[in-house]
Amino acid sequence: MNPIVSIIMGSTSDLPIMEKAAKLLDEFEIPFEMNALSAHRTPDEVTAFAKSARGRGIKVIIAAAGMAAHLPGVIAAQTTVPVIGVPVKSTFEGLDALLAIVQMPPGIPVATVGVNAAENSAILAAEMLALADDRLAARLDAYKFVLAQKISKANEDLERISYKFKV
Repeated sequence: MNPIVSIIMGSTSDLPIMEKAAKLLDEFEIPFEMNALSAHRTPDEVTAFAKSARGRGIKVIIAAAGMAAHLPGVIAAQTTVPVIGVPVKSTFEGLDALLAIVQMPPGIPVATVGVNAAENSAILAAEMLALADDRLAARLDAYKFVLAQKISKANEDLERISYKFKV
């Protein structure tokens, strides 16, 4: 089995956030790899990774970073494989990382999810891959059906709660 999604994080301190993406990719049966690379501490390794990704069969890259958050953009600058950035909350409630990832120059796009939203990065990667995979599309449909059922159940539970002025 060869990976088609790559999860990259600036350091293993991001693992508690990124394991949510890994678990969801596992649930969707999408082969993935997971590595720590730093745009600042291991720039040569980041370049080698980015330039080899397509040739190794990687179809989507999920890159997490906090603070300066250059990793997703540096990767995107060196590959045509779609990059999804996950800003990690570290300082300024993660706003610094969010802005660093989302404010890319023309020609170097990075799809960006919310702060610490690794689960959404996995869903977005799955949706990209599902464009050419009907079985994966069916798994996504089932996943979203379950999400809708949870809200329906929550509304049923809310109906049972009574307050003096609740109508």
